Amino acid sequence: MKNSLRVLRAEHNLSQGELAEKLDVSRQTVNAIETDRYDPSLPLAFKIAALFGRTIEQIFTPNGNR
Repeated sequence: MKNSLRVLRAEHNLSQGELAEKLDVSRQTVNAIETDRYDPSLPLAFKIAALFGRTIEQIFTPNGNR
């Protein structure tokens, strides 16, 4: 699954560590999501979407369709 988390994080001037703190996950988890090595759980995807005021579908896209 592809995502636009890195772009959103940059637009909000957040470091990976700052975002991780807001989401209550590790910085390594944020990095793994951004580099498409880890798909977040549904509850975490909802937290990410709520934090950025987007829908899950606006952030995460299956099969690399952006």
